[in-house]
Amino acid sequence: MTRKLTLVSHLLCPYVQRAAIVLGEKGMAFERINIDLANKPDWFLQISPLGKTPVLLVDGQPIFESAVICEYLEETTVGTLHPHGPMARAQHRGWMEFGSSVLNAIAGFYAAPDDQQLAAKAAEITAEFMQLETALTASAEGTYFAGERFAMVDAVFGPVFRYFDVFDAIDDFGFFARTPKVRAWRAALAARPSVRNAVRTDYPDLLRGFLRARQSALSRRMVGTDQIALV
Repeated sequence: MTRKLTLVSHLLCPYVQRAAIVLGEKGMAFERINIDLANKPDWFLQISPLGKTPVLLVDGQPIFESAVICEYLEETTVGTLHPHGPMARAQHRGWMEFGSSVLNAIAGFYAAPDDQQLAAKAAEITAEFMQLETALTASAEGTYFAGERFAMVDAVFGPVFRYFDVFDAIDDFGFFARTPKVRAWRAALAARPSVRNAVRTDYPDLLRGFLRARQSALSRRMVGTDQIALV
């Protein structure tokens, strides 16, 4: 029986992107409803106890939290985005949590109030990418995290790396200078249709607008690059 799937979304939310990527990889048709998290509608608060996106409505029944949504889709559809074997699955889930840690560091980076804290957060992100480089070196050679087969852990890192398309245009922070395997993985994920289609085509402009409004150290650097672009 065909289920009606509705993904309640915010245009910039990386956790929404995870769910959208898994839906795309599973070949599931779904409707997407975008809300303003700064002005949450009452109906949304009734289906999202934590007041966060994403929420997946399955025939009107809500599932909240991206990890739970992705696992639900994994359990109820044909095919698998997890590796075989309990140890490999557990290790992948661990790296998915690591992806959430990187997102937290990214949020600290773009919100850093001064250049000193901006540099500290950039160093934290760079160190996390070095940890990923070690993990990729130890794993199977291939296009994605664990070889040629796209996995759910890849769905987590597609939205992580997307931020850096904009960050790299603002300044050279050296995030990937010593991580060639992470650079290659980032490029492969950016080319994946499910990853590309997880956001609208105006996502970079929306993200730039969001970053400018932060009034942070990164925002001030953006002012300089915007002025150069106008010359």
